[in-house]
Amino acid sequence: MSMRIKKNDRVRVISGKDKGKEGKILRRVPDKDLVVVEGVNMVSRHVKPSQKNPQAGIVKQEAPIYASKVMLVCPQCGKATRVGCSFLESGKKVRVCRKCSEIIDRT
Repeated sequence: MSMRIKKNDRVRVISGKDKGKEGKILRRVPDKDLVVVEGVNMVSRHVKPSQKNPQAGIVKQEAPIYASKVMLVCPQCGKATRVGCSFLESGKKVRVCRKCSEIIDRT
């Protein structure tokens, strides 16, 4: 399955314990269909002291969630939407909001 969301997209969680939260995608794992969203699915990691991190302790960090649990938030209309695809006159394929029909990525 191809993922229609990209890194730095703004998404809203649609199911699970963090339902309703919004955040930016920090990382994608396409082969396992996972995404890491900023401030969502926070877990506690017990870290040992190291050269890089001299202070040991419990660190809160984001864990991956399934991409099917998030929906893209359209930058124009601000609603959580499914993503459609369309072609420009130049032949370039772009992502389109299914609610307001605006182009999502301008690059």
